[in-house]
Amino acid sequence: MEACGGAHHWARELQKLGFRVKLIAPQFVKPYVKSNKHDAADAEAICEAMGRPGMRFVPVKTVEQQDIQALHRVRASLVEQRSAKANQIRGLVAEYGLVAPRELLHLRRALPRWLEDEGNGLTARFRRLLRGLRDELVVLDERIAELDREIEQIAKSEPAAKRLMQLRGVGPIIATAMLATVGDARQFRNGRQMSASIGLTPKQHSSGGKERMLGISKRGDAYLRSLLIHGARAVIRTARAKDDPLSKWVMRIADRRHPNVAAAALANKTTRIAWAMLARGTDYQPVFN
Repeated sequence: MEACGGAHHWARELQKLGFRVKLIAPQFVKPYVKSNKHDAADAEAICEAMGRPGMRFVPVKTVEQQDIQALHRVRASLVEQRSAKANQIRGLVAEYGLVAPRELLHLRRALPRWLEDEGNGLTARFRRLLRGLRDELVVLDERIAELDREIEQIAKSEPAAKRLMQLRGVGPIIATAMLATVGDARQFRNGRQMSASIGLTPKQHSSGGKERMLGISKRGDAYLRSLLIHGARAVIRTARAKDDPLSKWVMRIADRRHPNVAAAALANKTTRIAWAMLARGTDYQPVFN
C-alpha cells in the first residue's frame, strides 16, 4: 500500500485479517506511474515499486505511536499560533510607539503595563482589542503547558523514553517524538540508516569516481530533525565550560567550522547513539562517546 492518509489504520486492520502489509512512501511510487494518474495506474505503480530489490518500506505505526504523534502535531500547531499571535501584537502596538524586547517572556510582562498605563496614547477601543489579544495569548500558553505536562507523563511512563533522556540535549519532547516517529529501531540495520531517515546525513553528488558530500539531506521527518538540532544547540551553549570528550569534540567542530555545522553533527551523533540504545535496550554510556 502507498503510505498516504489513513494508511496506517488500514494496514493495522488488514494485519488483523492475517495479511502481511508493506507501506511504500509516495515519492518511491511516483517514478513508476505511467502517463496519466488514475487508480489503475497507481495500483500498477505500487506493484512495480514493491518488486524492486532495493525498495525501502514504511513500518506500520501502532495506535500508541499515533497518539503521541498527534500530541506533538497539535502542540507544534499551537506554538505556531502563539508565535503568530505575538507577532501580531507587536506589529499593532508598534503603530502606537510601544516596543517590547524580542523574547516572548518580555512581551507577556509588557502587556499588563501597556494596558494599565493611561499616558501611553492607547485609545479605549484599542485597549479593549489588546486585552482580547492578551487573553488569547494566555489561552494558548495554558493549552501548550497542558500538552507539555501530558508529554512529560508519557516520557516518565515509557522505559525507552526514560533511557533516551539520559542523552545530553534530549528531554521529554525529543524522546517521545523519536519514539512516535521511529518506533522499533531494529528496523534499521545501523545508526546511520536511522539518522539518514531523519535527514541528518550529508547529501551526496558524486560522479566519475569523484565523491562530493553536501549539507544534510533534510529528508524524513522535519519536526523531529528540528527538535534534535535545537537540542544540540542547547548542548553547544554550555559545552565550552565542560571537559568531557563529547563537549571537546563538538567544540572542535564549532571552532573549526560553524556552530550550525556542529549542531547538525551533534544531532547526527545523538541519533546514532539513540539507535544503539533503542535497538539493544541499553543505557547511555558516555565514557565511550
